[in-house]
Amino acid sequence: MSTLVIADHDGARLRAATLNTISAARQLNAPVHVLVAGHDARGAADAASRIEGVDRVVLVDASHLADGLAENVAAQVLMLAPSHTHVLFPATASGKNVAPRVAAKLDASQISDVIAIHDADTFDRPIYAGNAIATVQCDDAIKVLTIRTTAFDAAPLSDACAPVDTKEAVAGTLRARFVRREMAVSERPELTSARIVVSGGRGMGSAENFALLDPLAQKLGAAVGASRAAVDAGFAPNDWQVGQTGKIVAPQLYVAVGISGAIQHLAGMKDAKVIVAVNKDAEAPIFSVADYGLVDDLFEAVPQLVRGL
Repeated sequence: MSTLVIADHDGARLRAATLNTISAARQLNAPVHVLVAGHDARGAADAASRIEGVDRVVLVDASHLADGLAENVAAQVLMLAPSHTHVLFPATASGKNVAPRVAAKLDASQISDVIAIHDADTFDRPIYAGNAIATVQCDDAIKVLTIRTTAFDAAPLSDACAPVDTKEAVAGTLRARFVRREMAVSERPELTSARIVVSGGRGMGSAENFALLDPLAQKLGAAVGASRAAVDAGFAPNDWQVGQTGKIVAPQLYVAVGISGAIQHLAGMKDAKVIVAVNKDAEAPIFSVADYGLVDDLFEAVPQLVRGL
């Protein structure tokens, strides 16, 4: 039997999370198959075929899959799932939307946010906002997992190409329809894949003050993030939120400005390679995880840092 990875893609390209999920799948020591479900998605399927460790790519291309409705994508996964022992989704917005539907239809217990694989039945996942790790053993015939992509390296490209098989799509649902998509457009790197992230917290004081981070992010070529407190206060948009209920990031450098360091926020960024914290409160919890800490007024420190850079 084999492992099925559900690709996260935009039709032409695979999203980076897919490569991390394939790395996780390879640790199960079984052939790795990748499902690319979409419309005009041949480019993504060809890209998947060139990833090291992929044995087969299944392309399901149909117009009703163009918008990635969870109901329609789940139907394609269920078509293939019976011939696999594991079904792996990246723990992205798309994966988290489809995986529970697949698990429910298979009467399986979904295992979410897997960060380590011990064997085919045993997995680690964080609990209590990442303050503890649960080791979970599952005896379901088909195991449905979402993979925390920051816990696995991206799979490299291969010189060889896996075969790409085309399958007919299962009919789409009539009970749900796509209405519209509102896309956030930014010249900065995407938050979850950025090498450097600059985040602001409630200490920024206002949405106007949050703009103080823009020159710093521009100098560093960084994505901009925010704590939940800053988002809830209206200082930053929802898609900038880093933390347990936001996005999980693991950049090379994470700069936390005016962030106290609640455990929910730490759960989303503590795997960063280097953490720098700027906060005027010397007792702020963020300093417990920071590699470098500066106790100072951010409104003086950040402009000085920008000038120094």
